[in-house]
Amino acid sequence: MRPVLLATCAAFPDGDEDAPALLTALDARGIAARFAVWNDPSVDWSGALSVLRSTWDYTLRRTEFLEWAATVAQLHNRADVVLWNSDKVYLHELEDAGVPVTPTQVVPPGDRPQFPDDVEFVVKPSVGAGSRGAGRFVAAAAPQAAAHAAALHAAGRTVLVQPYLSGVDEAGETALIYFSGTLSHAIRKGPMLAADTAHDIDERSGLFIDENISARDPSAAELAVGERTVQFLRARFGDDPLYARIDLLPGPSGPVVVEVELTEPSLFLSYRAGAADRFADAIARRAA
Repeated sequence: MRPVLLATCAAFPDGDEDAPALLTALDARGIAARFAVWNDPSVDWSGALSVLRSTWDYTLRRTEFLEWAATVAQLHNRADVVLWNSDKVYLHELEDAGVPVTPTQVVPPGDRPQFPDDVEFVVKPSVGAGSRGAGRFVAAAAPQAAAHAAALHAAGRTVLVQPYLSGVDEAGETALIYFSGTLSHAIRKGPMLAADTAHDIDERSGLFIDENISARDPSAAELAVGERTVQFLRARFGDDPLYARIDLLPGPSGPVVVEVELTEPSLFLSYRAGAADRFADAIARRAA
């Protein structure tokens, strides 16, 4: 089997919290694997199967990251998947395909956002991860929201405006994790945005916001939305991605997709027995 390079960023050269379990599982399958920083010029990516993992700084240098991904022949997820998935304007494509998504207004630099005047809402960059750059505002705080959007625009970011779905405050967010199109496990993520809070996009503020994670058994409705999303991805890209994390929020009429994570998502392998083995099996099939 080919060796496996697990791509990470310089801030986490040894990978994320899943790294030890994944390396152990790959070793048990006779696969030599190690972490490598994606923009380290000394790394030769040509002879290995390369798997994106904790490349969490890509949102601050997306163009460079996409150029690098296009040079890696055996990359998972593929470079075309990453190009599509690394900008959340893809939500409109999901919506057009009939997947229920969080209502989303896309506001490129130079355009003026329209904020709801009767509900809380979220303003965030379309290219972002770990809640960096996201803000939650009450309806009366439109001036503050406008200032936050202006700061994102000044940094060259497209802005997304979404209603704040308050059901998350009690139920939390559900993440469904799939390996090669098959559900492995799910987790619950506690609400990330406190009221009247806006996170900046400066790398010095950290690459992500601390999360409150626990295991979760998804509902039938959540599983149905997840399966519809997986079917869309299969049709869109001609194959199942190696990994996918589908993040759902409780909407007024049922679960809705807030993000489809195909680039560098945390996979929370420690929250369900056998998850690391299932991921390693999926990698082994691609490396064979």
